[in-house]
Amino acid sequence: MARRIPAAQRRSDFINAAVEVIAIHGIEGATTRRIAEQAQANLALLHYCYDSKEDLFADVYEFVAGKFREVLTASDPHSDFTATARQLLRGVMEFYLESASFTAATLELISWAGRQHGDRGIAVYDQALETVRAVLRGAGSDHPVEPETINQVAYVIATLADGFALNWYTYGDRSAAMEQMDISVSVLDSWLAARLGSAPAGL
Repeated sequence: MARRIPAAQRRSDFINAAVEVIAIHGIEGATTRRIAEQAQANLALLHYCYDSKEDLFADVYEFVAGKFREVLTASDPHSDFTATARQLLRGVMEFYLESASFTAATLELISWAGRQHGDRGIAVYDQALETVRAVLRGAGSDHPVEPETINQVAYVIATLADGFALNWYTYGDRSAAMEQMDISVSVLDSWLAARLGSAPAGL
């Protein structure tokens, strides 16, 4: 007798399948039929788990936001402020590099949300930025770092990571992306040195 798969696992399967389909076909091409096929399930089961594609996409947004939290938290070196900032940036870029489908799907989702449901795209971005700020607030420092400086550093990290993601998504050149990761970190180092008055760390 076949083992019954719990509904929560089925929903997880559909969310992961949706990410893959969005990465390949874009939002408009991410039909429920394609998502069900990617999940190796029938369409009726997808509609049993989700009343509509909108409901499924809501969970996809939550998945994306949660994945950013996981990556950022895992990138925390529990070190000084500068080392923490640069590792947060590198951690996100490394995740993008190893997760091309996630990168493509995230760019598609946030762009689409800006046109259709701006609050969802903003929520994903806000949650990622707040995780960056929280990790930075917990970093060690010889001198207290002002909240405004933490906000600025979070913005610089997000901007550099976004630029890296867009370039990687556009060109798909892994060797170039590896070099660009180092360039991005060196830009952050230089900015931190100018803002905080500390010497850039070695690459």
